Amino acid sequence: MLRKFRILIALLILLFVASSAALTRFRTTNWDNTLYVSIYPVNGDQRPATRAYISSLSEASFADIEQYLARQALAWRDIQEKPFEISLAPEVTEKPPMPPQNGNVLQIMYWSLKMRYWAWTHNSQPGPAPDIQLYTVYYDPAVYSQVGHSFGLQKGLVGVVNAFASRAEGKRNNVVIAHELLHTLGATDKYDLANNQPLYPLGYADPEQQPLYPQKRAELMGGRIPLSPQQAKQPDHLRQTLISNATAIEIGLAD
Repeated sequence: MLRKFRILIALLILLFVASSAALTRFRTTNWDNTLYVSIYPVNGDQRPATRAYISSLSEASFADIEQYLARQALAWRDIQEKPFEISLAPEVTEKPPMPPQNGNVLQIMYWSLKMRYWAWTHNSQPGPAPDIQLYTVYYDPAVYSQVGHSFGLQKGLVGVVNAFASRAEGKRNNVVIAHELLHTLGATDKYDLANNQPLYPLGYADPEQQPLYPQKRAELMGGRIPLSPQQAKQPDHLRQTLISNATAIEIGLAD
């Protein structure tokens, strides 16, 4: 009897988790209600320049993300509600746990649970909890020529963006933030993980353009503007990107 009771409890827990995941998936991709997104700045290198940059941030620093996603959503569906409301949370003083390099399935699962628990315990936003939490870890570009890989998790609706603490990089940072935000809604990467080159045709903004190269825009989940089969560049701002049909289907904007 005890063994059967334990099995029943385990099945009930699995049913609850599966139901919760399904409800979250439906709620974040039905586009009937505004999704509330909080951006949490994190000083990744503890340098004074990074500290000063974080102090200069305001919600206006991320307004183009909110406006861009509203335009893109309206291009695919007649949405009456404001799709996203993005707010700036107080600074978080601890860096989030990073995924294991070359980790196996169990290690990735453990890290995912750890990341979601960490986000739950590091919600510095006053008031009701947001729907989506994005931790933006800033680094001084005078010291760092590149930053680590960013990620967004659909389970837990949480993401981490590694970014440069520079006004000159602000618009490019916002491209990455928007990219990871869509990951939390179920969008997949559309570039080759080996070389970061956008995948044709799903990772191209204009796959039917003739001649095909150079492209003028990036597909947001493709990440870069293809200049040739071997070359691509990061978009300077969100106006150089769009959400393709494939991505729109993944996040529930298109059928």
